[in-house]
Amino acid sequence: MKTRNLTLIIIIGAILLLGGCGCGRYNEMVGQDENVKAKWAGVQSDYQRRADLIPNLVNSVKGAANFEQETLTRVIEARAKATSVNVNADDLSPEKIAQFQQAQSQLSGALSRLLVTVEQYPDLKANQNFLDLQKQLEGTENRIKVSRNDFNGAVQNYNNSIRKVPNNIFAGMFGFKVRQPFTADPGSEKAPEVKF
Repeated sequence: MKTRNLTLIIIIGAILLLGGCGCGRYNEMVGQDENVKAKWAGVQSDYQRRADLIPNLVNSVKGAANFEQETLTRVIEARAKATSVNVNADDLSPEKIAQFQQAQSQLSGALSRLLVTVEQYPDLKANQNFLDLQKQLEGTENRIKVSRNDFNGAVQNYNNSIRKVPNNIFAGMFGFKVRQPFTADPGSEKAPEVKF
């Protein structure tokens, strides 16, 4: 009888110990997952700020005589596409991140072409409203970079946590999966060719 009670106490103790360890590990992974989601929200917020600045920038450029309509059209279309791609923080799959990143890259390219084209318009380059918008856009691009770096750091911490022993056991049991960070755009390793 004593041996049976002792065995039962050991089994109950082991279950409580594993359960307590599992709860602690689970809570840690939930906290890191929520941090990834919060950092993703920051990324989306900064991209939205950029999208909100673009109509004002386009309107200030439209006032310049003979400005290339095709360039403005590309910016407007790229903005529409970029704002239509929404990625839910609960579904940060590599495919969704790549789709979001591609749409934002197309918008970045269209904006770059717009700003290069502006160089041909001295009156526009001297317009204070345009200069203010250009500064805001530059600041926003810096914010986007910081937000993406913060997101990548959160993803790295989360991925490290769920892949280490014993967390990997609990991560598999509770459905925590590796997250995809932002990566460099294809072709970004090549320096752009500048021709005058």
